[in-house]
Amino acid sequence: MAPLPDFDTLTVADIARLADSDRLPPVERWNPPHCGDSDMRIARDGTWFHQGSPIGRPAMVRAFSRILRREAQGGYVLVTPVEKLDIQVEDAPFVAVEMKVEGAGEAQSLAFRLNTGDLVTASADHPLRFEEHDDGPHPYLHVRGGLEALIARAIYYDLAELALATEGDVPGVWSGGTFFPLTPAGK
Repeated sequence: MAPLPDFDTLTVADIARLADSDRLPPVERWNPPHCGDSDMRIARDGTWFHQGSPIGRPAMVRAFSRILRREAQGGYVLVTPVEKLDIQVEDAPFVAVEMKVEGAGEAQSLAFRLNTGDLVTASADHPLRFEEHDDGPHPYLHVRGGLEALIARAIYYDLAELALATEGDVPGVWSGGTFFPLTPAGK
């Protein structure tokens, strides 16, 4: 795999271009037989574990993340053309750990770097959503194929600050020409 770019030096346009050019394996087209459990788990904080021990090599985590798929019934699997293994996910399989903001109002763009190094720009194709839980709001970013990133708490506070600076009746943020209210759906 190519080395990860320095997020701080990228513009949002650079991030969008890199994300569009990233060629992922076609996991949605692979339908191998189910082979059991991978004995892997992704913790809420984005740490990947194998047989109870954290996977310490970021390149391994990145490689596994590229063959991760969400099944129609909601479970997660690691899939190759010849096998499919279950993987436990405590919340979301990714964590958005950095955010870059360019522009303002309806022309604003929000780009995120995930804990795996993946780059995603919030848009209609990659929406932000917010859920209320007992421990507070959980903000999410759609990454691909039903896979989401939990937005790290510090980044959520940055989003809330942006939302408070936005005029309108509903607090929210714009990105990629789409408005995302900070309130949970249906509230």
